[in-house]
Amino acid sequence: MADELSARLARRQNIIEGDEPAPAENLEPKCNERKEDDKSTTDAAGGELADKLMRQGNINEGKEATANPSAQHFNPYTEFKEFSRKQIKDLEKKFKGFDEDRDHFINLLELKRAMEKLGEPQTHLGLKAMIKEVDEDLDNQISFREFLLIFRKAAAGELQIEGLKKLASDINVSEEGVSGAKNFFEAKVNQLSDSNRFEQEIKKEQEDRKKQNEEKKQRQAAFKEKAMMFQ
Repeated sequence: MADELSARLARRQNIIEGDEPAPAENLEPKCNERKEDDKSTTDAAGGELADKLMRQGNINEGKEATANPSAQHFNPYTEFKEFSRKQIKDLEKKFKGFDEDRDHFINLLELKRAMEKLGEPQTHLGLKAMIKEVDEDLDNQISFREFLLIFRKAAAGELQIEGLKKLASDINVSEEGVSGAKNFFEAKVNQLSDSNRFEQEIKKEQEDRKKQNEEKKQRQAAFKEKAMMFQ
Protein backbone atom coordinates (compact mmCIF):
# COMPACT_ATOMS: atom_id res chain seq x y z
CA MET A 1 0.00 0.00 0.00
CA ALA A 2 2.88 2.32 0.86
CA ASP A 3 4.57 1.52 -2.49
CA GLU A 4 1.34 2.33 -4.35
CA LEU A 5 1.03 5.65 -2.50
CA SER A 6 4.67 6.52 -3.26
CA ALA A 7 4.09 5.77 -6.97
CA ARG A 8 1.03 8.03 -7.04
CA LEU A 9 2.91 10.84 -5.31
CA ALA A 10 5.78 10.50 -7.81
CA ARG A 11 3.36 10.54 -10.77
CA ARG A 12 1.61 13.63 -9.38
CA GLN A 13 4.98 15.39 -9.08
CA ASN A 14 5.82 14.47 -12.69
CA ILE A 15 2.48 15.91 -13.85
CA ILE A 16 3.11 19.16 -11.95
CA GLU A 17 6.61 19.48 -13.46
CA GLY A 18 5.30 18.68 -16.96
CA ASP A 19 7.21 15.42 -17.31
CA GLU A 20 3.99 13.43 -17.66
CA PRO A 21 0.63 14.36 -19.26
CA ALA A 22 -2.32 14.95 -16.96
CA PRO A 23 -5.12 12.35 -17.05
CA ALA A 24 -8.29 13.07 -19.03
CA GLU A 25 -10.84 15.15 -17.12
CA ASN A 26 -13.62 12.60 -17.62
CA LEU A 27 -11.63 9.92 -15.80
CA GLU A 28 -12.23 9.68 -12.11
CA PRO A 29 -9.47 8.46 -9.78
CA LYS A 30 -9.89 4.89 -8.64
CA CYS A 31 -9.68 5.97 -5.03
CA ASN A 32 -13.09 7.58 -5.40
CA GLU A 33 -14.55 4.12 -5.93
CA ARG A 34 -13.21 2.85 -2.65
CA LYS A 35 -15.24 2.47 0.47
CA GLU A 36 -14.81 4.88 3.37
CA ASP A 37 -12.93 2.26 5.42
CA ASP A 38 -10.40 1.75 2.64
CA LYS A 39 -9.92 5.51 2.32
CA SER A 40 -9.29 5.84 6.04
CA THR A 41 -6.72 3.05 5.91
CA THR A 42 -4.97 4.69 2.97
CA ASP A 43 -4.94 8.05 4.72
CA ALA A 44 -3.47 6.46 7.84
CA ALA A 45 -0.78 4.71 5.81
CA GLY A 46 -0.04 7.93 3.98
CA GLY A 47 0.34 9.78 7.26
CA GLU A 48 2.76 7.19 8.62
CA LEU A 49 4.75 7.25 5.36
CA ALA A 50 4.92 11.04 5.54
CA ASP A 51 6.20 10.82 9.13
CA LYS A 52 8.93 8.37 8.08
CA LEU A 53 9.97 10.56 5.13
CA MET A 54 10.08 13.61 7.38
CA ARG A 55 12.21 11.78 9.96
CA GLN A 56 14.59 10.57 7.27
CA GLY A 57 14.87 14.12 5.94
CA ASN A 58 15.66 15.43 9.41
CA ILE A 59 18.33 12.73 9.86
CA ASN A 60 19.90 13.63 6.50
CA GLU A 61 19.97 17.30 7.47
CA GLY A 62 21.41 16.56 10.90
CA LYS A 63 18.32 17.76 12.75
CA GLU A 64 17.58 14.34 14.24
CA ALA A 65 19.84 11.57 15.51
CA THR A 66 20.00 8.30 13.63
CA ALA A 67 18.69 5.14 15.23
CA ASN A 68 21.26 3.16 17.18
CA PRO A 69 21.99 -0.01 15.13
CA SER A 70 23.28 -1.82 18.24
CA ALA A 71 19.77 -1.60 19.70
CA GLN A 72 18.76 -4.47 17.41
CA HIS A 73 21.44 -6.75 18.92
CA PHE A 74 21.61 -6.70 22.69
CA ASN A 75 21.92 -8.98 25.66
CA PRO A 76 18.87 -8.44 27.89
CA TYR A 77 20.55 -10.15 30.86
CA THR A 78 23.42 -7.67 30.95
CA GLU A 79 21.57 -4.54 29.84
CA PHE A 80 18.50 -5.04 32.02
CA LYS A 81 20.11 -6.21 35.25
CA GLU A 82 17.11 -5.14 37.30
CA PHE A 83 15.29 -8.13 35.81
CA SER A 84 16.02 -11.70 36.87
CA ARG A 85 16.57 -14.28 34.15
CA LYS A 86 13.14 -15.73 34.86
CA GLN A 87 11.46 -12.32 34.53
CA ILE A 88 13.18 -11.70 31.21
CA LYS A 89 12.08 -15.08 29.89
CA ASP A 90 8.51 -14.48 31.12
CA LEU A 91 8.43 -11.07 29.45
CA GLU A 92 9.89 -12.54 26.27
CA LYS A 93 7.09 -15.11 26.27
CA LYS A 94 4.52 -12.34 26.73
CA PHE A 95 6.17 -10.31 23.96
CA LYS A 96 6.03 -13.27 21.56
CA GLY A 97 2.35 -13.68 22.43
CA PHE A 98 1.70 -10.11 21.27
CA ASP A 99 3.90 -10.53 18.16
CA GLU A 100 1.28 -12.33 16.07
CA ASP A 101 3.16 -12.32 12.75
CA ARG A 102 6.41 -13.51 14.38
CA ASP A 103 8.54 -10.71 12.90
CA HIS A 104 10.11 -9.88 16.30
CA PHE A 105 8.23 -6.58 16.56
CA ILE A 106 4.89 -5.43 17.93
CA ASN A 107 3.25 -3.19 15.36
CA LEU A 108 0.32 -0.86 15.92
CA LEU A 109 -2.36 -3.42 15.03
CA GLU A 110 -0.79 -6.06 17.28
CA LEU A 111 -0.55 -3.56 20.13
CA LYS A 112 -4.22 -2.68 19.59
CA ARG A 113 -5.27 -6.32 19.95
CA ALA A 114 -2.97 -6.83 22.94
CA MET A 115 -4.51 -3.92 24.82
CA GLU A 116 -7.99 -5.19 24.00
CA LYS A 117 -7.09 -8.61 25.43
CA LEU A 118 -5.87 -6.90 28.60
CA GLY A 119 -9.20 -5.08 28.86
CA GLU A 120 -7.57 -1.71 28.17
CA PRO A 121 -8.61 -0.73 24.60
CA GLN A 122 -6.90 2.36 23.18
CA THR A 123 -7.66 4.88 20.45
CA HIS A 124 -5.53 5.03 17.30
CA LEU A 125 -3.74 8.13 18.60
CA GLY A 126 -3.31 6.51 22.00
CA LEU A 127 -1.62 3.48 20.45
CA LYS A 128 0.71 5.67 18.39
CA ALA A 129 1.64 7.62 21.54
CA MET A 130 2.38 4.34 23.36
CA ILE A 131 4.78 3.25 20.64
CA LYS A 132 6.40 6.67 20.34
CA GLU A 133 7.37 6.83 24.04
CA VAL A 134 9.70 3.81 23.78
CA ASP A 135 10.43 3.81 20.03
CA GLU A 136 14.16 4.57 20.24
CA ASP A 137 14.98 3.43 16.69
CA LEU A 138 12.06 5.39 15.19
CA ASP A 139 10.58 2.50 13.22
CA ASN A 140 7.01 2.95 14.53
CA GLN A 141 6.93 -0.45 16.24
CA ILE A 142 8.14 -2.02 19.48
CA SER A 143 11.14 -4.36 19.58
CA PHE A 144 11.78 -6.70 22.51
CA ARG A 145 14.37 -4.28 23.88
CA GLU A 146 11.86 -1.44 23.73
CA PHE A 147 9.28 -3.73 25.35
CA LEU A 148 11.65 -4.18 28.31
CA LEU A 149 12.11 -0.41 28.45
CA ILE A 150 8.42 -0.11 29.30
CA PHE A 151 8.97 -2.00 32.55
CA ARG A 152 12.22 -0.22 33.34
CA LYS A 153 10.46 3.12 33.01
CA ALA A 154 7.50 1.84 34.99
CA ALA A 155 9.80 0.88 37.87
CA ALA A 156 11.37 4.34 37.82
CA GLY A 157 7.98 6.07 37.56
CA GLU A 158 9.00 7.62 34.23
CA LEU A 159 6.15 6.46 31.99
CA GLN A 160 4.12 9.35 30.58
CA ILE A 161 1.46 7.61 28.48
CA GLU A 162 -1.48 6.11 30.36
CA GLY A 163 -1.71 3.16 27.98
CA LEU A 164 1.84 2.08 28.81
CA LYS A 165 1.17 2.50 32.53
CA LYS A 166 -1.80 0.18 32.20
CA LEU A 167 0.22 -2.31 30.16
CA ALA A 168 3.01 -2.37 32.75
CA SER A 169 0.62 -2.75 35.68
CA ASP A 170 -1.47 -5.46 33.99
CA ILE A 171 1.50 -7.72 33.20
CA ASN A 172 2.75 -9.50 36.31
CA VAL A 173 6.51 -10.11 36.13
CA SER A 174 6.89 -11.29 39.72
CA GLU A 175 8.17 -14.71 40.68
CA GLU A 176 6.40 -14.49 44.03
CA GLY A 177 3.07 -13.29 42.67
CA VAL A 178 3.49 -9.60 43.53
CA SER A 179 0.88 -7.70 41.54
CA GLY A 180 2.26 -5.12 39.13
CA ALA A 181 5.74 -4.44 37.76
CA LYS A 182 6.37 -1.36 39.90
CA ASN A 183 5.55 -3.16 43.15
CA PHE A 184 7.78 -6.02 42.12
CA PHE A 185 10.79 -3.82 41.52
CA GLU A 186 10.23 -1.93 44.77
CA ALA A 187 10.18 -5.26 46.63
CA LYS A 188 13.36 -6.46 44.90
CA VAL A 189 15.44 -3.27 44.98
CA ASN A 190 17.66 -4.39 47.88
CA GLN A 191 18.15 -7.99 46.75
CA LEU A 192 21.45 -9.72 45.83
CA SER A 193 24.04 -7.87 43.74
CA ASP A 194 23.61 -8.25 40.00
CA SER A 195 26.67 -10.44 39.46
CA ASN A 196 25.93 -12.83 42.34
CA ARG A 197 22.27 -13.12 41.38
CA PHE A 198 23.18 -13.83 37.76
CA GLU A 199 25.57 -16.61 38.79
CA GLN A 200 23.04 -18.13 41.17
CA GLU A 201 20.33 -18.15 38.52
CA ILE A 202 22.60 -19.92 36.02
CA LYS A 203 23.57 -22.46 38.67
CA LYS A 204 19.91 -23.07 39.52
CA GLU A 205 19.04 -23.59 35.84
CA GLN A 206 21.87 -26.12 35.53
CA GLU A 207 20.71 -27.98 38.65
CA ASP A 208 17.11 -28.05 37.42
CA ARG A 209 18.23 -29.38 34.06
CA LYS A 210 20.35 -32.05 35.75
CA LYS A 211 17.43 -33.07 37.94
CA GLN A 212 15.11 -33.31 34.93
CA ASN A 213 17.64 -35.54 33.10
CA GLU A 214 17.95 -37.83 36.13
CA GLU A 215 14.18 -38.14 36.43
CA LYS A 216 13.98 -38.95 32.74
CA LYS A 217 16.57 -41.72 33.11
CA GLN A 218 14.68 -43.16 36.07
CA ARG A 219 11.44 -43.23 34.09
CA GLN A 220 13.18 -44.94 31.17
CA ALA A 221 14.74 -47.54 33.48
CA ALA A 222 11.38 -48.23 35.14
CA PHE A 223 9.75 -48.65 31.75
CA LYS A 224 12.41 -51.12 30.60
CA GLU A 225 12.03 -53.08 33.84
CA LYS A 226 8.27 -53.39 33.33
CA ALA A 227 8.75 -54.36 29.72
CA MET A 228 11.06 -57.21 30.68
CA MET A 229 8.37 -58.64 32.97
CA PHE A 230 6.15 -59.33 29.96
CA GLN A 231 8.82 -61.05 27.88
